[in-house]
Amino acid sequence: MGGVRTALYNYLFAKKHGGTFILRIEDTDQTRFVDGAETYIQEALDWCGIVPEEGGKAGGEYGPYRQSERSDLYQREIQRLINSGAAYKAFDTPESITAKRSGAKGAVWQYDSTTRMSMRNSLSLSSEEVEQLEAAGHPYTVRFKMPDSAQEVLVQDEIRGEIRVSTHVLDDKVLMKTDGFPTYHLANVIDDHHMEISHVIRGEEWLPSTPLHVLLYDAFGWPVPKFAHLPLILKPTGNGKLSKRDADTGQFPIFPLEWNDPLTGDTSMGYREQGYLPEAFINMILLLGWSGGNEEELYTLEEAAEAFNLKRVVKAGARFNPEKALWFNEQYLRKGDTNRWVLPLKSAAEGKMESWSDPQCQAVLDMFLERVQFLHEIPAKKYLFTAPDSYDEKVVRKKWRPETADYLKELAEVLRGIDSFDSATIEREFKGFLEARELGFGAVLPQFRLVLTGTGGGPSMFDFATFIGKKATLHRLEKGVAALS
Repeated sequence: MGGVRTALYNYLFAKKHGGTFILRIEDTDQTRFVDGAETYIQEALDWCGIVPEEGGKAGGEYGPYRQSERSDLYQREIQRLINSGAAYKAFDTPESITAKRSGAKGAVWQYDSTTRMSMRNSLSLSSEEVEQLEAAGHPYTVRFKMPDSAQEVLVQDEIRGEIRVSTHVLDDKVLMKTDGFPTYHLANVIDDHHMEISHVIRGEEWLPSTPLHVLLYDAFGWPVPKFAHLPLILKPTGNGKLSKRDADTGQFPIFPLEWNDPLTGDTSMGYREQGYLPEAFINMILLLGWSGGNEEELYTLEEAAEAFNLKRVVKAGARFNPEKALWFNEQYLRKGDTNRWVLPLKSAAEGKMESWSDPQCQAVLDMFLERVQFLHEIPAKKYLFTAPDSYDEKVVRKKWRPETADYLKELAEVLRGIDSFDSATIEREFKGFLEARELGFGAVLPQFRLVLTGTGGGPSMFDFATFIGKKATLHRLEKGVAALS
């Protein structure tokens, strides 16, 4: 969900300013590679309606857009940094670095300007020793060389304003790993420059790395793009970052689509599979950290792009509210002409409504859209298709009285005499029946609903009786009275 929000904000910003929304697959960390993830990302973006104009399936003139296919460029650029003295080769083993940290005796040890000369790298070793290690095939990483004397790095963030960090607290980050693949720091700076990226809009977790990225741009002699770091999405309690564990505990999805993890075999719920509309999902994440500055809560993508402004993105974390997600889905179900749901309703019914006419489906939609949160809830109501075989015991205990059976038998005769069996006529005759016997709605209507549907809630009973027809209405009345008397 956080990744989709980042993509959405990039998309809206690009649309607002006449830019291009690009999909670049960052797959250089082979230890975190997950089979099927790229296909999932593209399918999720397609479902959300934020389709890349460049990269991915769209292609483009700045490709390839998969970082694992851009190795030649990274090797060429990292060599530039080494040649200029901005980076160096480090032959230290993971074990030796661990030993240094363990021997720090409570202090925080890091590979930086104060420790690098005590390590095994191209700065501390002679050129002959370096050549021998390379000739022997000794693995090495390439690290960025932080300035020997402290300097102040200025980061101008479009959301958070001016941030200043001293290089004294920064370590010599790895830019190229022993497998020859670049780290995020190197690959993204190189790609953002070569792809002419103007704005880097990403999650707050990358803010501590941004001073390094600014220094990398300076080392290459490239202009620095504008940065904007989005706030975290917080747990429903507001305490801490939202996680998959929170979703599992709360039984709500945080993935746009259902995700089947090929490594663990675990399946995580998806908004699409739970029945959420893409418009509702997108609108929900749009307002997780941004507002238009007014009371408006429902935006089309076009309206959101027109209103979007990075200055309206909040700095503090945005609390996720699962109930609000449901609210958005309700709004979009009821928004616009209901006839657009006729075919989706038939599809959601899994064959139950194949023989129904479009007017029948439309009648059901008119009865239920104001009463459900998801479209798939409608065909799950068995009483739409058959007379109930059982009746809600709680409603029976609360509403069924000794005299109820007689009332319903009399009502059945009134309904039997109606020639034009439509909602308005049924309601008129029903009210006339109550007035003639000086009865209130509570003495008959809940019981009428019970025998027709088997439940204590649902649509207008006059509309529902019209929908199932006179014959079925009378049959259900008689069946219900016989079963409950």
